[in-house]
Order: sequence, then C-alpha cells, then structure tokens
Amino acid sequence: MKKIIFIANFIFISLLIGNTTLAQQDEQLTFQSLNTLYFNPAYAGSGNSISLTGIGRFQWVGMEGAPNTQWFSAHAPIVGNSLGMGVHLVNDKIGSRNRTGAFYDISSSIRLNDKGARLAFGLSAGIDMISRDFSTLTVHDQNDIHNTNYSYSKFNLGAGIYYYSQKTYIGLSMPRVLKYKDEDLISNVQHGLYAQHLFLTLGQVFDLNSSFKLKATFLAKHTPETPIAMDIGLHVLMYDKFNIGAIYRITEALGVNTYYQIKNYMRIGYGYEFPINRLANFQSGSHEILLQFDIFMKNSLYKSPRYF
Repeated sequence: MKKIIFIANFIFISLLIGNTTLAQQDEQLTFQSLNTLYFNPAYAGSGNSISLTGIGRFQWVGMEGAPNTQWFSAHAPIVGNSLGMGVHLVNDKIGSRNRTGAFYDISSSIRLNDKGARLAFGLSAGIDMISRDFSTLTVHDQNDIHNTNYSYSKFNLGAGIYYYSQKTYIGLSMPRVLKYKDEDLISNVQHGLYAQHLFLTLGQVFDLNSSFKLKATFLAKHTPETPIAMDIGLHVLMYDKFNIGAIYRITEALGVNTYYQIKNYMRIGYGYEFPINRLANFQSGSHEILLQFDIFMKNSLYKSPRYF
C-alpha cells in the first residue's frame, strides 16, 4: 500500500515538472468521488453492478455566461472483475462556447490480495466537439466578427491507473493525452486550450461505529503553467443510507453536499458551493444534482452500497 502511494506521488510530481503548455482547467465537480469515470478510465467496472450516473451542475449562478455542465456515465465489469467497460459523456457550455465529449472506456485489473483489493489500468478514446455561437454576444463593432458561429471536432485518448478496495482508492489519470489548440476561426488565432490535465485522487472510509462512517477524499488537478486545483472533502455516512459532507476547494470555494441511498440500487444527491474569492461579488454560488443507479447482475456475490 505504501509503495503504491509513493509511486503515485512520484509520477504526479514528475509530470508536473515535465509539462510546460499553457491551458485552462477542466470542469469543476462537487461529486467527484461518485463520477470518477469522467477523468479516469481505469475506474470502469470497479463496482459489482451496471452503474449509471447523471450529474447536472449550474455554476456561478447569477453571472452572465457562467458554466453549465451535464455528465453521464455508464460502466460495468465483464469477464468477472478482471475487465471493465463503459462510456462517459459531457456537455459543457460557458459563454459562447459549447463542448460535447463522448468517450469509450476500457480497463483491466489484477487482484492484489484476498480482501478484494485490485489494481486497474484503463484507456479511453473519443471525440470532443467544440462549437461557438457569437450571435449570443453583445457586439459593439460588427467588424470584429465576420462569422457568427462555427464548430469542429477533435479525437483524443485518455489513460489512468486506479487502486481500490472496499474502503480505499487511489487514482492517477490523464483524461486527454493528446494536446491540441482551440482553433479560433473568427480571429485566426490559436489559443492554448484543452491541453493535458492530470488528476490525482485519494479516498478512505473509516468506521466510527456500527452505524456511522467517515469518508475523506482528496483531488488534485493540474494543467501546466496554471495553479494546482485541490479539493478536500470530509463526509459522514449514516447507516450506509445518508451522506452529508463538506468540501474545500483551496482558495476558491467552500461547499456542502448530501445524498440519500434508496435501498441499494439508487441514490439522489444535491451539492452547493459558495465562492471565497473575488467572484463572490458577482454570483450566488454553484448548484449540483446527482442521480445514480446500480443494476446488480445475477452472479453478483454481494449487493452492498458502494462508497465511491
């Protein structure tokens, strides 16, 4: 276990030093530990069910052109637990730009001990479809814009590694390995967007007593030549049914989230973040809604609720 943590940290620091491309951060997410497939393909098939996850995020409410994002993912184990497959979709709109991504995920894992700990390696492949609609903007000089909208698509690959047991996970991933620039066909200028994003995730569930558990989560997200974004979460789970947690996005936001587990196959959740930086003067916070289903297979050995 200590060796795995050391290797993950070593790779993470090495990649931080080795990359120098200017880029913006990927979309923010409150329920990041419940939507891991979005940024790590090795997560595919890590449960013992067909898992369906839908999330809607309404960010920086009250600010014109603020981000509005929807995620959907589906994945399941096949051939026992040694192989997993899935798909994940994202639609993100900010200002005049809209990005829709569709990716196929596949993972292969090996069993590490008799307690169910596994180490998985994953790959993903798909496309990002980018469109811009400048007709929605207020323009003071029409000579600045010659075309009101355009669109294009880019192929990309992703890769990740994911260690997990029933109550622990560690992941390191790069959801977009291929770098490319945003082709601004209006001004014929290429902006350094959509470059490589590196994710490091950690999580641990602690038993407080027979009814209460504590889940600690951590996510670090880095794009070269931009500050590292870090989320720290602390969640209390009651009777494996009700979760209430707090999240701190360093220098950016504080948030709370909660979800309720309906039996063992469905959970609904809500999260709210409020800014602690200068953006607090221009918006009233961010809202996030979660809906998740687990469809258990006939040969499932157990059907207990999962923690991540």
